[in-house]
Amino acid sequence: RLSRKRKYFRKFAGQSENVFKGDKILLVQESDGRWSIPGGWVDALASVKENTIRELQEEAGIEAQIVKVIAILDRNIHNTPRYAYGITKIFIECSYLGGAFKPNIETLDSGYFSLDELPELAEEKVTLEQIKMCFKAHFDDNWQCLCD
Repeated sequence: RLSRKRKYFRKFAGQSENVFKGDKILLVQESDGRWSIPGGWVDALASVKENTIRELQEEAGIEAQIVKVIAILDRNIHNTPRYAYGITKIFIECSYLGGAFKPNIETLDSGYFSLDELPELAEEKVTLEQIKMCFKAHFDDNWQCLCD
């Protein structure tokens, strides 16, 4: 007999911070040599804003401010492999204020890339379609946040 009790599963939140210089997006090189948008888990006691500022500083060595929320997406719908637990990904566009890459334990390098010169992506973290979405949002003054 099936129980009528609801089962609750934990859903994690992760962020991807998008910083543009002109028509190029900031990517960071992961330890395996592939590239991704800076980001990470949202710390339980930090706000989305605090987490955004911290992740950009840790992974890319830069200071930035939030411009807009691009999308709130279910990772298991858009990325592979599928995980046994859920992850909500928040894509946030930020404007560059200053700073430069510093060697760190999370990333090997950073750089700005146009859409037609992207390096090999860490697709479990960010897909080509998600990067295209970020470019569309960056150039659209009337962008409306996408949400799964």
